[in-house]
Amino acid sequence: MIRLQQLSLMRGLKPLFDNVDLTLNPGDHIGLIGPNGAGKSTLFALLRNELHPDQGSIDFPQRWQVAHVAQETPALPRPAIEYAIDGDNRLRDLEQQLADAEHITDEAEHGNRVGELHGLLADAGLYTVRSRAEQLLIGLGFSQAQMEQPVSSFSGGWRMRLNLAQALMCPSDLLLLDEPTNHLDLDAILWLEDWLKRYEGTLLIISHDRDFLDGVVNVIVHIDDRKLKRYSGNYSSFERQRAAQLVLAQAAIEKQARHREHLESYINRFRAQATKARQAQSRMKALARMEELAPLRAAAEFSFEFRTPSSAPNPLLVMDGADTGYTLEDGTHKLIVGGINFALQDGQRIGLLGVNGAGKSTLIKTIAGELAPLAGEARFGKNLVIGYFHQHQVDMLRHDESPLWHLARLAPNVREQELRNFLGSFNFNGNMASSPIAPFSGGEKARLALALIVWQRPNLLLLDEPTNHLDLETREALTEALAQFEGTLVLVSHDRHLLRATTDEFLIVADGRLQPFDGDLDDYRDWLFKTRLSPGGATAPLPAASPAAAPVVPAAPAVAAPERREQKRQEAEQRQRLSGLKKPIESRIKRLEEQLAKQQARKAGIDAKLADPGIYDAANKEDLKTLLTEQAYCVRELSQLETEWLQQQEALEQLG
Repeated sequence: MIRLQQLSLMRGLKPLFDNVDLTLNPGDHIGLIGPNGAGKSTLFALLRNELHPDQGSIDFPQRWQVAHVAQETPALPRPAIEYAIDGDNRLRDLEQQLADAEHITDEAEHGNRVGELHGLLADAGLYTVRSRAEQLLIGLGFSQAQMEQPVSSFSGGWRMRLNLAQALMCPSDLLLLDEPTNHLDLDAILWLEDWLKRYEGTLLIISHDRDFLDGVVNVIVHIDDRKLKRYSGNYSSFERQRAAQLVLAQAAIEKQARHREHLESYINRFRAQATKARQAQSRMKALARMEELAPLRAAAEFSFEFRTPSSAPNPLLVMDGADTGYTLEDGTHKLIVGGINFALQDGQRIGLLGVNGAGKSTLIKTIAGELAPLAGEARFGKNLVIGYFHQHQVDMLRHDESPLWHLARLAPNVREQELRNFLGSFNFNGNMASSPIAPFSGGEKARLALALIVWQRPNLLLLDEPTNHLDLETREALTEALAQFEGTLVLVSHDRHLLRATTDEFLIVADGRLQPFDGDLDDYRDWLFKTRLSPGGATAPLPAASPAAAPVVPAAPAVAAPERREQKRQEAEQRQRLSGLKKPIESRIKRLEEQLAKQQARKAGIDAKLADPGIYDAANKEDLKTLLTEQAYCVRELSQLETEWLQQQEALEQLG
C-alpha cells in the first residue's frame, strides 16, 4: 500500500501539504483532484522519488515498478513501435544481457547463459511484445504505416501519445498518469478508458475529464487547504459526498455561532453582577475552550454567460455538393470529406463525431470560412457572426501582450473600464488584466480565448476541442454557459459530459462522408469498438439508416428512428423553455443575495456600536434611540429579504 504519514512540503515560500496522512490500497484506481497549483503534480514527483518531503514520510513497497508518462520526447530516428516497446524496461534489459552474453568465450558458460536468458525473455513476453505494442498504438490513434515512422517525424501531441504508449507497455505495479487525455481524441480516450479499467495495478490519475474519471476510478483523493482527503467511489460520488459535507459543516458552524452568541450575551449581561459572577466566569471559560469550526471551503465558483447573439439568418449556411480538404504546394488537391449537402438551421446544437484524422477539424474550418471548398459551394447567410475556437487558439495569442490589449483590438472605441469589467467576469482582475499573458497557465490562456469569442456576440459557435487545458471548474462553467447559449452550436470535443449537456443531435465524419448519426455516445462507443478499436479492425455499419451519400440536412427525416429525433427536439425545446423561466428567477436571487449582504453588514455595524457600553450613558440617549430604530429597520428588512429569497429558491427548485 501507499502510506503518507505527517507529510509536509513547501515549494519556495508556498506550503503545499501540511501534516498529511493518507493510505491507498494496492489495486485502487485513484483520481487525484484539486485546483490548479494545489500540488497534484508535486505529489507525483514525490512518488517518483524526484522530490522529498520537508517532514514526514511517503512509503510504498520498494519492489514496486513505477510507470509514468515522460514529459519530453527526444527527436529520435527510432521507429515509433520500437520507441513504445522501450517502455518495457525489463524486456529491453534482458535483450541487452543477451547481446552481452554473445561475448562470453567459454562455450559451456555461453550456452548456459544464452539458454537462461531466452527462457527469461519468453517469460517476459518477447514473442508477443510487438503485437501488444501494435494494439496500444492502434488504440491511441496510430496507423500501421505511422508505427514504422521515426519518432522525430511526429508533432508534439503525437509524441505525447508515444510517451503514453511507453508507460502502458511497462509491466508496472503503480501507474501515474498526469492529464493523459489532453492530447487524445474521443476515440482514443474511449480506448484508454477501457484499457485502464482492466489494469490490475494501483493507478493514480490526474484528469479534468469527469466522465473519464467516472469510468476509471473507484477512489477520489481531494487536495483542499493543504490536506488530502480520501473519498470512496468515482467523481460523481465525490461530488455528492462533498456537497453533503458542505451542508453539514455549514449547519454545524451556524449552530456553534448561535451557542457562542448565547454565551457572549450572558457574559456581557451578568459579569458585572456579584450574584452572577461565578456563572459568568464559567461561561467565559467555556467560550475560551470552544474551538472555532473552520468552514469546509468550497472551490471558488467561476461562471460566465454568452451575450445575447445578434439576429441570425435561417439557414445560417448551406453547403451544396461541397468537397473539403487542402490544396498542396504542387497545386493538387487533398480531399478529406466529399459530397457534403448540408444546411445549418438557426438554433441547432450539433455534436460532430468521428475518429482521429477523419476530417472533423477540416470540416469546421470550412464552415468557419478559413478553408474554401475544393469543389461545390458554401453559401453563408447575411449577418452571420461566427465565433470559432480551435485547438491551437491559445498559440495564436500574443504572449507579450495583456488580456486588455487583446480585447481592445476587438473593441478600439470602448472605454477601458468597460473592457476591464468584462475581463473581470472571466477572472482577469486588477493587474492581471493589464499584465503580459506569457506566465499565464494554459487554462488561463484558454479562458482568455473564450472571453474574446464571447465579446463578439456570435450567433454561430464553432468549437473544436475547447476544453483542452481547462480545469474541472472552468469546464463546468463552459458547459453551463453553452447550455444557455441562444444561438447555434457545432461542437467537436473529447469531453463526453460537455457533449451530452450541450448538444441535441450528432453528425459523424466517416469514410470521407458527413452523415447523420442516429444514436448517443454509448452507441458511438459500441460502433468504435466494433470497427477501428476491434482487434481485426472489422467494418461495422453506422447506426443510421441513410446511405453514405445521402444529403445531410438535419431538418429532413433521414434517420432510422424519427421518434428519437423528435424526442431530442422536444427535450431541447424543454431545456430552452426552462432556461428562459429560470433566468429571471436566478437574476432576482442574485440581487437579493447582494441586498442581504449589504443589510447584514449594516446590521453588524449597528450591533458593534450597541455593544459599546458607553452608548448607554445618559448623554448618548438620542444616539442610542437612533441606533435601536435602525437596528429594528435592518431586522425587518432582513426578514423580508430572506422570506423572498426562500420563495424564489422554492420557485427555482420547482422548475427542476
